[in-house]
Amino acid sequence: MKLSHLIVVLTLTLFSSACSNWIYRIDIPQGNFLDEQDVEKLRIGMTKEQVEFVLGRPILKDAFDHDTWYYYYEMKRGMSKRGEDFEKSLTVYFVNDKVDNVETDFELSEDFNTPLEQ
Repeated sequence: MKLSHLIVVLTLTLFSSACSNWIYRIDIPQGNFLDEQDVEKLRIGMTKEQVEFVLGRPILKDAFDHDTWYYYYEMKRGMSKRGEDFEKSLTVYFVNDKVDNVETDFELSEDFNTPLEQ
């Protein structure tokens, strides 16, 4: 009698674990979504207002260094069949309220070092 109960429990466990891919899990995006086209609009010498217009507000402004803005985006996939988890970051450094340098995972445009005409 106990062997038949054990077989039933093992069979139910096996079938229930096989159905785990049927459960829908949502993707969890966090941070500032940055589009490749928006990042390509960045130019050296842009003001803080221009950067905010192009990229939106940063996720973090350094409390001790007001001339550093951080943009960060992370996508945690709920299901592996929709793709891999990924993260992107962009850090903008200002000197005299103008863009001096950018560190990013994105590809900067060839025109980045050409300042906008004022």
